[in-house]
Order: sequence, then structure tokens, then C-alpha cells
Amino acid sequence: MKAQDTHDLTDAEIKIEGILQRMAMLYSWSKLTVEAYLSDLLAFQQFVLNCDASSSALHATPEQVTAYLAHLQQKGLANSSIQRQRSAMATWFHYLQNEKLRQDFPMQDVVGLMSSLRLPKYISEQDVEALIQAPDTSKKKGIRDRFVLEMMYATGLRVSELAGLKIENINRQQKTLRVIGKGNKEREIPYGEEADLWLSQWLKTLPAASIFVFPSKKGHLSRQTLWRCVHNCAILIGLSPVPSPHVLRHAFATHLLNHGADLRAVQTLLGHENITTTEIYTHVSRSQLYDELNKAHPMGKK
Repeated sequence: MKAQDTHDLTDAEIKIEGILQRMAMLYSWSKLTVEAYLSDLLAFQQFVLNCDASSSALHATPEQVTAYLAHLQQKGLANSSIQRQRSAMATWFHYLQNEKLRQDFPMQDVVGLMSSLRLPKYISEQDVEALIQAPDTSKKKGIRDRFVLEMMYATGLRVSELAGLKIENINRQQKTLRVIGKGNKEREIPYGEEADLWLSQWLKTLPAASIFVFPSKKGHLSRQTLWRCVHNCAILIGLSPVPSPHVLRHAFATHLLNHGADLRAVQTLLGHENITTTEIYTHVSRSQLYDELNKAHPMGKK
């Protein structure tokens, strides 16, 4: 839904749009991102008004936030759509709190509601090891695929970020990558010895004048090509159901948290704008913990 003309908006909606424009400048949002946020927040605004004609999306109570998310579930929206709206609302309320436009963060108690939403597919460390070792590294394509899998698991990069990675943005001495993520935001990510080993093997196969790590006639390989690499290797080792292309990004985050990593450190590594987006991986960790407990404990579920 595109933003409405200003003369069609109420005073509260004009204020919402004005705040979003300030947020867009701060977070370097695109026009499409602003329109998506505005659409979500105006829908939330209407729900709040139906609950309390004197309230607005700026002053919504924790109860109204929880009721709205429950309302979205009852409407049968896809879990990904609900998660997107939850993320938009969390970003909105964090900004309001930081700018002293309200004192509290009204989404503090909605974590329980989200437990029924679809979580990223959990993949064990053993499955990751099998996935990474699937390519036939006696061939050039196998070396490429092995490097792709190693680097994605080592860094948590989005597939699109890895596809467009430039050689000049790799610091081999410090073992770090510099990438431009969503919102045109730059971040530096460390990677380990094993990923560096396969990076070295892959670079040996490239022409000396290569600019991109994955060069092609059009500049660099598409993210779809790298998706197929993950997809085909998952099929090769019999992972069922075949996981999404972001399975190694999910595994990177979940396994770090399983081993005690700080949530905000993981947020920085993933390039998440808001920590509420990263929190979903704590639910994955907790869900896996409960599964293991139920399997191992004598009084666990049968």
C-alpha cells in the first residue's frame, strides 16, 4: 500500500508519517520501506482507534499491542507477515522511547505470543558439518560451493551480501569482511581459519583482474545461483524438508547463542536494525532446549 496524500490523513496519522520520515533519514530507509512501515502503522492505528477513540499508535498500551498481534493471528495472516508487522512496531516504539516521545516500551511482554509463530528451521551442528562437506572439492564448482557454505556459516551473511562481495572488501590479514547490508549500512564481520582456507582455494581459481569474489559476465553471480548451491547440497545429504537458502545464517545465529554469545553481539554481526528481530533466535535456542529436555528426561514427553 502506498502512502496516502497528506490531506486524506487525520492529525494522528500526519504525526505518524512525520515521525516515520525522521526515522527514514536516521536509518537510511528506501521509499518502499517507508511506505511499508506506514501501511503497517496505519493499520495498527486504526485498530487502536477502534479500541479507544482517544488513543493512537503513539500512545498504545501494552494490552492494545498484544491484542493487535493476536488479532492478526486470528485473521489468518501468514506468520512472516505478522513477524514483519511486529518488527515494524518494535522499531517504531524503540524510536519513540529513544526520542523521549514516550517513557515505556509497550512490547516488553509480547514474546509469549510469538512462540506460536513459525521459527527459522533449526539445523544441528552435525547437519551443518555434513552440509558443508557435501561439495566435491576435486572440481572448481565444488571448491566454490564449499567456500560459499563455509563463509555463510562463519559469518551469517545474507546470500545477497555474499553474492555481491568484492575482493577489496576482504581483509585477509585480520580475517574480516566489510559488507553493505540492508538500509545501505556497512558492517565488518570476522571469519575463521577454515573459511579463510577455502577462500584461499577459491581465489586461486579466479582471473587476476577479478573485482568480485563471484565474478560473472554481468558483474557478479546472482543470489539465486548461491541459493541453488545450498539447496543442492541439502538434497545431496538428505536434509528433509529441504531448508531455506538462509539456513546457514539461521544456524550461525542459533549456534552462537547456544554457546553463550551475547544477543547484541549477534545483532551486530547479522546487521539487524532492531534487536527484536534477533530475539527470534533465542526462541529457536529455547525450543531446541525443550526438545532435548523432553527426549532425555525420564519424565519428558513421550
